[in-house]
Amino acid sequence: MQSSETKRPVELSDAAAEHDTVERAEDDLRDGKSASTAAGEFVREEIEHVREGKHGARSAKQAIAIGLSKARRAGVPLSAPKRGQTSERTRKSAKRELAAAPKRKRPSAKRSRAAKRALKRESHASASHKALSTQAKRAAAKRRTAANSRKPRRWSKRVTETSDAMDIQPEIFKRGATAIAKSVKRSAERSKRRKSSPYRSAMSMLTFYENRAGKNLSARKRHTLERAKDELRKLFGRA
Repeated sequence: MQSSETKRPVELSDAAAEHDTVERAEDDLRDGKSASTAAGEFVREEIEHVREGKHGARSAKQAIAIGLSKARRAGVPLSAPKRGQTSERTRKSAKRELAAAPKRKRPSAKRSRAAKRALKRESHASASHKALSTQAKRAAAKRRTAANSRKPRRWSKRVTETSDAMDIQPEIFKRGATAIAKSVKRSAERSKRRKSSPYRSAMSMLTFYENRAGKNLSARKRHTLERAKDELRKLFGRA
């Protein structure tokens, strides 16, 4: 455990927030906690201000954004949102606040009064437990969507190329209907890892390829695959 004497000095500006809030944020940074944890102290202060009626906020998201803005202006090294996570205007605003933090200048009194008057007209319900819970769920859902979008979507292509259930002849689906049917039949009969009959395995492979292509499958190729299914039924005596 690091002693208090060896911890790196952390000094934030109290121009943008209450002294107690700044002290708690400084303690967080001295203890090695993340910048987002320290910024959370300013967000908590902002939520309390809305609940106490000092001013309102259009939404829970706006109240949180005001708290994060205060944290950056106080000197918390909280990086600006990445491109695509929020609007370009918000990103530029966050960068300006980070750049201005070392100067430790108090904000314009005229601008502060105008901002407070505007916020006083907003609702206090934005800091309710229900509003904060809804905002947290929306943010979590957005993160999940972003994480899923980064995953490779063409998993079916990988299955077609690497699955050992059936050894498909390379580029077989670029050939005619009869050649496709014969090749798939041969692969299904030779496979030792299939989980159903050769006929069902071969037919499943044709259906799988058709579904994988989806809207990208041309009408001509779809017609070829349908003819290949007919040929496959004949080869297996199912016509």
